Amino acid sequence: MLLLSMSGIFIIDQNIKMLFVDGFRYYTECIDLILVYNKGVAFSMLAFLDEWLKYIQLVLVTGVLGYAFYLNKLCYALPFGLLLGGAYSNIYDRFIYGGVVDMVYWHCGFDFAVFNFADVMIDVAVAWILWLNFKPHFCKS
Repeated sequence: MLLLSMSGIFIIDQNIKMLFVDGFRYYTECIDLILVYNKGVAFSMLAFLDEWLKYIQLVLVTGVLGYAFYLNKLCYALPFGLLLGGAYSNIYDRFIYGGVVDMVYWHCGFDFAVFNFADVMIDVAVAWILWLNFKPHFCKS
């Protein structure tokens, strides 16, 4: 389940990103679908690490993958798959494009960070994993 969901998120995210790398754009009053290469992490933090950032992230995310296998609980398989699929997809972008391919730009009322599908899946996964940790009776396996 973990590897299946991880692969699925990776494939979906990379296909969405390919649309934007190939030139797709869409503009509205509140949300623009544009192409941005993020050299850092959230809100472009740690961009000063340049090439080191992708290797640091690769080690950290692979550690999370190892922890997921060590934990070996079925109830964590899907959220860890979402998290790892999104994380590996963003790291893959760093190796291929030199930065993470972001495309969703919210600017209705205030300017928000540009993000992508993988970022959303990572956020959902973190919330899900936290919920499982605070409600352990939902996770018996």
